[in-house]
Amino acid sequence: MFDFYPEKTYSRTEVMSKPSPVPPVNGVYFWWFKEIPPGVPTEGCITSDGYTLLYVGISPDQRGKPNSRSNLRKRIKTHYSGNAAGSTLRRTLGVLLSGLSGFPLRRVGSGSRMTFTHPGEQWLDAWMEKNAKVHWHPVEAPWELEDMLIASLSLPLNIQGNEHGFKMTLSGMRSQAAAEARLMEIADERGFRRRLITPTQVDENQ
Repeated sequence: MFDFYPEKTYSRTEVMSKPSPVPPVNGVYFWWFKEIPPGVPTEGCITSDGYTLLYVGISPDQRGKPNSRSNLRKRIKTHYSGNAAGSTLRRTLGVLLSGLSGFPLRRVGSGSRMTFTHPGEQWLDAWMEKNAKVHWHPVEAPWELEDMLIASLSLPLNIQGNEHGFKMTLSGMRSQAAAEARLMEIADERGFRRRLITPTQVDENQ
């Protein structure tokens, strides 16, 4: 049904460029990674050109919300440049990489949201620029395919509906990170601004 070995995958810079190559339509998207976050098992995963397929998503994201305003372009941009409060993929990556980044999950704003703070999300931007690529397939009703895709592929970073052996470990790590964030004071982000990351800055930060 899908070509799991795409002719082209897209970097953060390419997706965030104007005009964006990502179409504003319903569909399925596939995330490939060069550097595997610590502890993530890759047995059985699809690999291509040095990248490993670890996560699949859809947009709109619910069978019950077929009229959602979300689409491939909005959702993929959110994963590449949003924060852990709005992207489950970013939260997962940030939790897995917190030992390397030094940025744990924190409560921000009024305390109801959790992110890795502006500097931490910026660090994750740079990591994704270097290590993450995405491709997509337009599909009118992607919610009809999600369960099949997750069941038929080895996707260690998917949680919902996934039977992968890493699911419980990952869920536990995410829950622990949230619990620890609740014990810490709300992060004071006043005076900090998130800067746009360029490919040159990524090289300098490595």
